[in-house]
Amino acid sequence: MAVDLLAGKAFEALYAGVEEVIRKNLIFSELCKDIKYRLDCLAPLIDEMAKYNQQLDRTKELEALEGLIKRGIELVGKCAKLRKWNLFKKWKYASEFLEFKESLQNELDVLKVQVARDVKKTEVGVENIQVVVQNIQEEVSMLVKQNGSVEIKSLSAVLPELPALIVGLEVPIEELKVQLLKDEVSILIVTAPGGCGKTTLATKFCQDQDIKDKFQKNIFFVTFSKKPSLELIMKGLYEQKGFVVPTDLQNEATPVKWLKKVEMEKGDDPLLLVLDDVWSGSESLLEKFEYNMSNYKILVTSRSEFPRFGSSYHLKLLDSDNAMELFCHTASLGDKSSYIPKDLSEEIVKHCNGFPLAITVAGRSLCGQPEQMWRSRVDEWSDGSSILDFETELLLQLQSSIDVLDNAMPKVKECFLDLGAFPEDVEIPVAALIDMWAELYDLKKETSCIAKLCELNNRSLALLQESEWSADWELAQESIDYSKYVFKQHDLLRELAIYNSKRDPIEHRERLIIEICGNNFPKWWREQKYPYMNARLVSITTDEEFSVKLPNMQLPEAEVLVLNFQSDTYALPEFVERMDKLKMLLVLNYSLYCDELDNFQLLGSLTNLTCVRLDGIDIRCITKSPVQMKNLHKLYLWNGSYLGEDPVKLSYVFPNLKEMVIDSYGMSEWPEEFCELIHLTKLKIIKCPDLSDLPEAIGNLVSLEVLELEACPLSELPDSIGNLKKLKSLKIFCSVIEKLPEHMGELKCLTHLGLNCCHFLSALPETIGNLINLEVLSLRYCFELSELPQSIRNLKKLNILDIHACCKMMELPEHIGELKSLTKLKMVNCYALRKLPESVSDLEQLEEVICEDWHAEHLWTPLLPTLKNLHIVAR
Repeated sequence: MAVDLLAGKAFEALYAGVEEVIRKNLIFSELCKDIKYRLDCLAPLIDEMAKYNQQLDRTKELEALEGLIKRGIELVGKCAKLRKWNLFKKWKYASEFLEFKESLQNELDVLKVQVARDVKKTEVGVENIQVVVQNIQEEVSMLVKQNGSVEIKSLSAVLPELPALIVGLEVPIEELKVQLLKDEVSILIVTAPGGCGKTTLATKFCQDQDIKDKFQKNIFFVTFSKKPSLELIMKGLYEQKGFVVPTDLQNEATPVKWLKKVEMEKGDDPLLLVLDDVWSGSESLLEKFEYNMSNYKILVTSRSEFPRFGSSYHLKLLDSDNAMELFCHTASLGDKSSYIPKDLSEEIVKHCNGFPLAITVAGRSLCGQPEQMWRSRVDEWSDGSSILDFETELLLQLQSSIDVLDNAMPKVKECFLDLGAFPEDVEIPVAALIDMWAELYDLKKETSCIAKLCELNNRSLALLQESEWSADWELAQESIDYSKYVFKQHDLLRELAIYNSKRDPIEHRERLIIEICGNNFPKWWREQKYPYMNARLVSITTDEEFSVKLPNMQLPEAEVLVLNFQSDTYALPEFVERMDKLKMLLVLNYSLYCDELDNFQLLGSLTNLTCVRLDGIDIRCITKSPVQMKNLHKLYLWNGSYLGEDPVKLSYVFPNLKEMVIDSYGMSEWPEEFCELIHLTKLKIIKCPDLSDLPEAIGNLVSLEVLELEACPLSELPDSIGNLKKLKSLKIFCSVIEKLPEHMGELKCLTHLGLNCCHFLSALPETIGNLINLEVLSLRYCFELSELPQSIRNLKKLNILDIHACCKMMELPEHIGELKSLTKLKMVNCYALRKLPESVSDLEQLEEVICEDWHAEHLWTPLLPTLKNLHIVAR
C-alpha cells in the first residue's frame, strides 16, 4: 500500500498542491519552494527504499510517511485559499508548514537508520542499498547547505555556502580579528537578532586570509541549532579532523577527549573552533568546549549573549549604501530593470531598516514584478501594513526568537510584546517599563523587572543602554542604577511585537495598539463596531497632523494607557474617565515643544490610578484645573516647564504622593508648594539648568529616603537638609557646588552618599564622621578636594570608598585603618597621592584596590604580605 501511495496519486496530489501554492499564494511561496525542493530530492529515494522494504517484508515501516503525505495534502489545500488579512490563520499555517518541512527531514533520518539495519540483515541488493545510503547522505548534505534551520547532521561540519553577494562585513571582520586574537580573550560571542548575517560573518571570518594563515588547518566550524545533539556535533568534528569516529559517541566522543586528541597532534599551533547558531539554553553544552589549552580560540554566533563565557560583539545592521546594494542584487535591478524608479527602491529599503534578511526577502519577492506591484507594496506599508504581512520567511525567522520563550520564560515574552506600545525609533525609559510591568504582572520587586530587561537584551530582542548622563553618574556601589537607562528596539522587532498582539480578535486582545495617521481612525473604531475591549494595555499613537477628538471607546479592563502624540495641542480622551481599572498613565509628547494637556481633570475619578508620567507636558495641565488624586503615588515630569502663575496647593492635588521625578524641566526656582508633599519618600531633580538653589522649606520633606540632585547648577545646599532624618541615599551631581552644610552630619540613617562631579567642592564637613551607618562614599571627579576629614575614622560600616580622579588629594586620613569594614577602594587618577598612612596595614577586610600602575607597584604591592585578602587592579 505504501509503495502504491508513494508512486501514485497521493504523492502527485501533494506535489501539485505545493506547486499551486507557489503560483497563487505569495504568503507561503518561499516556504513551499523549499518543500518542493525536498520532495524533488526525496521522491526517488523513498521509492527505492520502499522496494527494498517490500523485498524484506517490511512495507508497514513507511506508514508514518504515508500519514505525513496525507497531512501535507490537507495543509496545502487550506493554504491555497488563505487571504493575507487573516493574520491568525496565516501564522498558524506558516508554523504548520515549518513543522511539516522538519517532519520530512525526520522521516529521511528514519530511513537512514532502516538502511543501516537492513544492510546487516539481508543479502538482497546490498550494493544497491549502499548506493541508496550514499545518495541519501549527499541529499542531506545538500539540504543542510540549502537551509540553515535544519539541525546539524554528520556532514554539516563544513563551512556553510555563502550568498552570491556579501556587503557590509569588511569592518566587522577586522574588528573581530582585533578582539578575538587578543591574548586574554579565549571566547567571543557574535550576537544580533536572527537574520542579521551572523553565520555569514563567521563563515567569511574563517575564510579571511589572516585567519587562515594563523590557524592553518586547525579551523573547525559546527552548527548547534535550536535543539543541538552533542553526538552529531562530535561526529562532525571527528570527521572534519579526519579522526576515526568512535562507535560509542555518547561516552567516547566528548569535547574534552576530542580537544586532547587535537592538542596532541597540533602541539602549540593555534586552534579556532566556530560554534554557530548557539541558542539560549545551550549553556551546559557550550561549557563542555571550554578547555585549558594554549592558542585555543572559540567564536560563537548567537541571538543571545553569554556573559559567563565571554564578551559580546554586537553585529550592526547595514548602512544605507550597503542596504541598497544588497537590495538591488536580490531584486535583480540592473539595466534590464531600470524601469523601476529609484525612489521606489529607496522607500522599500527604508522600510527594511538595514535588516539583511528583510532586504533579501523583500528584493526576492519583488524581483521581476511590474512597477505597479512595487508601488502597491510601498502604499500598503505606508498605510500601516507590516513587511511581516508579506514576507513569511522573515516572519518565521524572527518569530522563532520569541517562540522559545513560551514555556521557559512566558513573562519575558509578554514584556517583549509590551514594547510595541511605544513608537518606532524612540528611547524607552527603563523607569517607565519597570513601573508598567510592576502593574501588569505584579512584579513589585524592581529586580524582577530588571531581570526581564536583561533577558530581552541578552537575546537581542531589544538594546539596553545607558542614557546620556548615566555613565557620568556612576555611584561606587556594586549594583547599576537602571533608572538612568533606556531601551531601544529595532523597528522590525517592534513590528513583530505588534504582529503578535494582533493575532487575537480585536475585542479580545491583551494589548490594543492603535496608530493613527492624520485623522484617519480604524474602521472598527470609527463605526463603533465593538461595545467594549478587553485589553489590559492600550496604546494610541497620533502624528503631527492629528487635530480632532478621539472617538468613544469602552476599556473596562485597561490597567495601563500609553498616549503618544506629536501635535501642538492634545487632550486626554473623554473615555479615560470610565477606565476604572487604570493604574498607570503615560502621556508622551514627541514634538519639539512643551505642550499643554487638556482634560487632566478627568483623572480625578480614577481611584486605582497610582502612577502618572508626563513627558514634554507643561505642568499647568495640573494647576489650571486642579483635581484631587488621592491614590497617586508616583509622578514623573520630564522635559516640561513650570510657570508659577497658578497658586495651587499640590499637597491637595497629590495628598499621598510618594515618588516624584522632575527631569529636564525649565524652572528657575524650586516651587514652595513642592515642599508641602510631606509623604514623599523619593525625590529626583535632574537636568534643570536654571535651578540654582533650593529653599529651606525642603527640610519639610521629613519622609524622604532618597534624594538625587543631578546636573543642576546648585552652589550649596540649605542647612535644613539636616531635617531629613530618614534619608538613606543622597546623590549630588552638581559641578558648581562649593560646600556642604555642617547639618549633613545629622543624617544618621544615610547609607549611600554620592558627591560625583562636584568639581569645585574643596572640603567635606567634619560632621561627616557622624554618618555612622554610611556604607558607600563616592567622591568621583571632585577635582578640588585635597583631603578627607579626619572624622572619617568613625565610619565603621563604610565598605566602599571611591576617590576616582580626585586629582589634588595628596594623602589619605591618618586613621583610615580604623575603617574595619572597608572592602573596596577606588583611587584611579589620584596623581598627587604618593604615600599611604601606616594605618592602611590595619585594613584587614580590604579586598580590592583599583589604582594606577605606579600606585600598585610602589604603594600597595608591598602590603600584600600583610593584607591577605587584597587584590590589586592596576589601570
